[in-house]
Amino acid sequence: MSCRHFLTLNDLSADEFKSLLARAIELKASPQSAQRAEHKTLALIFEKSSTRTRVAFEVAMNQLGGRALFLSSNDSQLGRGEPIEDTARVLSRMVDCVAIRTFDHAQLEAFAAHASVPVINALTDDYHPCQLLADMQTYIEHRGSIEGKRVAWIGDGNNMCHSYMNAAALLGFELTVASPAGFEPNSSLLELHGDRVKLCSSPQEAVTGASLVVTDVWASMGQEEEQSERLQRFSGFQVNAELMSHATNDALFMHCLPAHRGEEVSAELLDSQDSVVWDEAENRMHSQKALLELLLADS
Repeated sequence: MSCRHFLTLNDLSADEFKSLLARAIELKASPQSAQRAEHKTLALIFEKSSTRTRVAFEVAMNQLGGRALFLSSNDSQLGRGEPIEDTARVLSRMVDCVAIRTFDHAQLEAFAAHASVPVINALTDDYHPCQLLADMQTYIEHRGSIEGKRVAWIGDGNNMCHSYMNAAALLGFELTVASPAGFEPNSSLLELHGDRVKLCSSPQEAVTGASLVVTDVWASMGQEEEQSERLQRFSGFQVNAELMSHATNDALFMHCLPAHRGEEVSAELLDSQDSVVWDEAENRMHSQKALLELLLADS
């Protein structure tokens, strides 16, 4: 039995992406309009810690009338003992959808290949598509369409950066990535999206003329041992009021959180009027509810 998965943003067409964002905004304004998911269960398999992603999925599923079942790395055999393929086959017979947060994106793909229910990427080392749903919803709510706008990514060319690259291609905005040498995004993605994405080494150059400025922590989960080295390598890449002054007058600042005040972003900017990080965090629930509605309706 074939079913629809959400492993990267490329699992959506441009029109589907826009429709999903519009639906998320509708659900935020009118929660009662949601398509109910009574007697349906979402399994959450998380090998990495989570606040926003987990809470958003659990609350969204509850509000849809279904339930969420959380499995930590201590509760499942994903990638250990039982083969991933077998876990996928078993869970597909018990639940209606599976959201996985893990390290290796290939593990997620292997699980999805053998699942007969929708599988959602709740974050891997390569991509974080659910966050982009919330980010794009937030931009639209505050500024309207992002098509034709300039977006600046400052910092590590990580999973968030990769998902922004995919979003640029789908929604038609220009993305400029400023990363220290050795921390650039995936070269294959750069080649694929070369018409929409460009690299530079200067945060000021990247931010100039940008309508949206985005950053993330300098050391992601699993990179804690590199923290000291990364603090040195990323010196000069902090997003602060001075850097934002080179963006457009109405530019927004986003961060997927949790943030390290005083490192990748100044405390002043994070709590300023330019920052929409709290709306961005709330919209995780609304956008993921719209995603669940879409996938469960098709399953």
